[in-house]
Amino acid sequence: MTTTAEYDPELLRIVADHKQSILITLRKDGRPQSSNVVHVWDAESGTASVSVTATRAKSRNVERDPRVSLHVLGDGFFSGYAVVEGIGELTPVAAAPDDETVQALVDYYRTFGGEHPDWDDYRRTMVSEQRRLLRIRPQKIYGMTRMPG
Repeated sequence: MTTTAEYDPELLRIVADHKQSILITLRKDGRPQSSNVVHVWDAESGTASVSVTATRAKSRNVERDPRVSLHVLGDGFFSGYAVVEGIGELTPVAAAPDDETVQALVDYYRTFGGEHPDWDDYRRTMVSEQRRLLRIRPQKIYGMTRMPG
């Protein structure tokens, strides 16, 4: 198993510092399906997390084929990028405002958004939207820390 210590620290910095990314999953026919997402990098567990809904293509694709890629741009379009290729793991769908999935979604939100103005409303929304977390365990991280030119 590869650990994050084995990856280029500059590529890990791009993944950790830039939250907007493109999640690529695989459709039934093998073609890629891409979505703009916000991700959170957890250096301790060495995973990237994305909030997804159970009824959307991203979730269905990962349930069928857990191979995913997360493309993260650096400071600007031509300033470098990192791609995290790995295996996606889905949490259970949020079923109650106080369940483990909703608490994980609260932690996810706090990591990139700080404090929500109404946590009770947020928790209810996570359940009504059938949210869950997609955690990506990297198998490979590649990219460029600085674009040539």
